[in-house]
Amino acid sequence: MSWLVFSYSLPSKSQSSPRVTLWRRLRRIGAISLKTGVYILPARDECIEAFQWLANAVQQAKGETLIIHVQQFEGLTDPEIIQLFREVRQQDYAEILQQAEAIRDDYDNARETLAKLRKRYNEIVSIDFFNCLESTTVAATLKQIEQTLLSNNSQQLITVVLAQYQNKQWVTRPRPFIDRLACAWLIRRFINPSAVIRYSLEPQPEEITFDMKDAEFGHQGNLCSFETMIHKFELTLPGLQAIAEIVHVLDLQDRPHIYPETEGIATIIRGWLLLGLSDSELEARALTVFDGLYAMLSRPI
Repeated sequence: MSWLVFSYSLPSKSQSSPRVTLWRRLRRIGAISLKTGVYILPARDECIEAFQWLANAVQQAKGETLIIHVQQFEGLTDPEIIQLFREVRQQDYAEILQQAEAIRDDYDNARETLAKLRKRYNEIVSIDFFNCLESTTVAATLKQIEQTLLSNNSQQLITVVLAQYQNKQWVTRPRPFIDRLACAWLIRRFINPSAVIRYSLEPQPEEITFDMKDAEFGHQGNLCSFETMIHKFELTLPGLQAIAEIVHVLDLQDRPHIYPETEGIATIIRGWLLLGLSDSELEARALTVFDGLYAMLSRPI
């Protein structure tokens, strides 16, 4: 197996700030230390790039660096080095698991903590080069907590028959934001793939209305229109439940978000609105975003 070795030195009179910053960045990219000032990563493209960026930072601090590509280490086998990486990641996963278990005692205040833990988990997975088994345990725990929080928000609604909503024309208000765009995606992907969706304040008699005044699929109690749709059509896929949570938080703004993706989605859509895109262009772009979001959030992790 091939490895990358990163060695550096900083001027003895340099301030502590560059040293601390460099140490934090080395931890963030998943490097482990064999001895003081010597760090290793597996020889992968993304790891080479990470070390190159660090080398630039050291040089800017008037220090010296060396990046070496090696095939083996004297006195250390590849399995032993891999185990060193795993031990560090196991500690990271253990910290997340400990904090996650604490959430179970305080679900009322769990949302912000869960969002931070999901973000931290994703960061650790990205540098878990050798797939620690603990990753699966942590993922399952976070998913279970997430599902508990989502189920606590559900309401009982009268259901409808999916087959009766095929080949229909739908209508909602112009200048769609998160809820209407999410509903349009849900209609096209899970309810009525051949749907015609119109954006107007004046619905026609035969059109199915959503997220507008007196809509067939609108806000119900504390549910946004997207949540109303998935409940009425009995769409229970985990990825849809996760997207429903994101849409709810952005639309109603009545609770902290669980998912770190939430603010990014809102920023993108606000940017599209500032660009003056037409309603149909907004929908077309949103379909791609929600496709990607669903692919990520429907993973078993």
